[in-house]
Amino acid sequence: MTQRESRQQRAKSAPGDLGRRVAHLRERLGLTREQVAERAGMAPGFVGYLEERTATLDEGSLLRLAAALETTCEELLGGEVERPPGRGRPPAHPAMEPLDADECLRLISPGGIGRVAFAGPGGPTVLPVNYLLQGGVIVFRTQAGGPIDQDLRTGVRGVEIEIAFEVDRIDDARRGGWSVLIRGPAHHMAPEELPEVAGAAVHPWAGGPREIYVRVVPRQITGRRIEGF
Repeated sequence: MTQRESRQQRAKSAPGDLGRRVAHLRERLGLTREQVAERAGMAPGFVGYLEERTATLDEGSLLRLAAALETTCEELLGGEVERPPGRGRPPAHPAMEPLDADECLRLISPGGIGRVAFAGPGGPTVLPVNYLLQGGVIVFRTQAGGPIDQDLRTGVRGVEIEIAFEVDRIDDARRGGWSVLIRGPAHHMAPEELPEVAGAAVHPWAGGPREIYVRVVPRQITGRRIEGF
């Protein structure tokens, strides 16, 4: 099967996913349907139809839409979902730029998925968490009795457990990206603190009864941005 035939087959097999990806990529770029339509040479109503209904695209329309959304046909059709970022060619002339604390916090402020690293019961542990940045503090939820919960329950009054929290973004198309690393003490949130975050959008993808809220107070914030040309 040729690459073209493969793209067409995926477009026909998962049109609902295509619409969701179109909407997600458009919103990530901050574009309206009208702006995407103008970029792709399509009618605005057709872009709306793609996002809301099941539909398929011919090869030419798919290529124009991918270009309008600053992505590839493969990503638009979900072909990149199982591929880790950073597999593309590195920039020929990379430039590494340190980021100040304010810029680091700005980059991670939308929330999403980050990683926490700590000394777990079985040794060094790194886990992904859905997080929220609220008032300059990292907030996430965890499971009672899980490795993070156990690590924080030292039983020694006044002892602070330091953990590392990391977020990164890689853009293969532009051969660049950034990473932010935060170190600081992690604490179970006290009952009087919970009303501030209980209604916040911290929804763990892992599901289950993850009702323990943990906050990480940044003590050290570092970041790097890499760009290439």
